[in-house]
Amino acid sequence: MLKIRYMNLHVKNETSTLRAVVLGQPGSIGKKPTLDTTYDAKSYESILKDEYPTEEAIYKEMSAFEKVLLKYDVQVFRPWILENCNQVFARDVGFVIDDKIINSNIIPDREDEKEAYEGVYNQIAYNKIYNLPEKAHVEGGDVVLFNDLVFVGCYFGVDYPQLKTARTNLYAFNFLKELFPDKTLIPLELKKHDTNPRLGVLHLDCAFMPASNGKAIIYKEGFLHPKDYDMLVDMFGKQNVFDITQEEMYFMNANIFSISPGVVVSEEHFTRLNEHLEKEWGITVERVPYYEISKMGGLLRCSTLPLVRYDD
Repeated sequence: MLKIRYMNLHVKNETSTLRAVVLGQPGSIGKKPTLDTTYDAKSYESILKDEYPTEEAIYKEMSAFEKVLLKYDVQVFRPWILENCNQVFARDVGFVIDDKIINSNIIPDREDEKEAYEGVYNQIAYNKIYNLPEKAHVEGGDVVLFNDLVFVGCYFGVDYPQLKTARTNLYAFNFLKELFPDKTLIPLELKKHDTNPRLGVLHLDCAFMPASNGKAIIYKEGFLHPKDYDMLVDMFGKQNVFDITQEEMYFMNANIFSISPGVVVSEEHFTRLNEHLEKEWGITVERVPYYEISKMGGLLRCSTLPLVRYDD
């Protein structure tokens, strides 16, 4: 009898050694969107300034990222290529907590992306795949894991339905609390703005990201409530926090990606951050070009969906 062997999902935090990951797809991204069809402030600005990246530029940057992942013996999965569909940001489609993968309820304009992940989902046991109730809105960029803690970027304002950049609601937060009763889920409300990328934060991973064991990158002004920033600083310790400026947030300095506690992939132009990671925290920084992709509202972490991470 044929024995079916499924992939054992395992992700408890953002920094343990990466073994398997889905990397988004740069091919056949389709036509440049119009202003009214953009769904984040950075893309809106890029269209307004006529700076939206070309498919060739996106392919070049994602290839550089994949090369680094393969250098560290990470198994890299890719979604199938869908014609005329932007599939760069795999993090929005789903996310893994412990041994479960949660299918995001992404905005309707991007619903087609999910079918491209069938090849990945076929390798996961069906009882480890969770679909959200229709009213529960959450994307992987708003879910940051820290072992027994799960930080969830949210927006609870009454104008939630009108904001394109509000992606995770209270209903989803409560659903995740029920799904993971042994975890402590911490809501962090984010400032939102649909057209000015300096005045709002699309996802939590643009304002807060653990970088190594007990270290974190934080953008203070990204949080709606100052007490949330203070709580994070108290938790990590001031000496273990790298505060980024508004301009650094705009270029997405927080959206790095850890391959292990000692290795981080970062954008090559993040000079101040990269030097701090290396000189102050002793982390190896793999620098890649990702500036063009940043014009679409995401960076390195946004492009990935980790499936397996293990402590060495």
